[in-house]
Amino acid sequence: MPSRRTLTVLPACAALAVAAAFAQPAAVRGAGPRSGLELTTTVEQLTEVASGDGSAAQRLVPFAAAAPGAVVVYTVAFENVSGRTLENVRITNPIPAEMTYVASSAAGPGSRVLFSIDGGRTFGAPAELGAPADTYTHIRWLLPAPLDAGARGFVRFRAVIK
Repeated sequence: MPSRRTLTVLPACAALAVAAAFAQPAAVRGAGPRSGLELTTTVEQLTEVASGDGSAAQRLVPFAAAAPGAVVVYTVAFENVSGRTLENVRITNPIPAEMTYVASSAAGPGSRVLFSIDGGRTFGAPAELGAPADTYTHIRWLLPAPLDAGARGFVRFRAVIK
């Protein structure tokens, strides 16, 4: 079974720290009462498996100890359990120090993806940063549309173990 952590986070920014060993989440930015945005992180390893016809296919399997060069996929599922519409939701994940971000792998349907190269202090699009993907320290997904009560979604990225 994949490793999971579920958190309720503060409003407006929905920050989540994700580490290979699921260390405590980073401080959530913002203030006020809990927002009711629930986040569940799943960490899986991308492996190649042989099919019956001899061809190879890639498959996600639960993350276990892996060797350098292994590809790990982080997925953060989110759900608005607040009973009200949430606006300006952003989810921020650090890239674990033992990992290197895989270029162009961050995705989140309907979201804008930004990156940081300075430990999460500032964010920008890859063209704005002018730095290679292997120097990224954090990923941020901005949800441009309000998140209705009960709405669900996910964001995802890949990293390679150093």
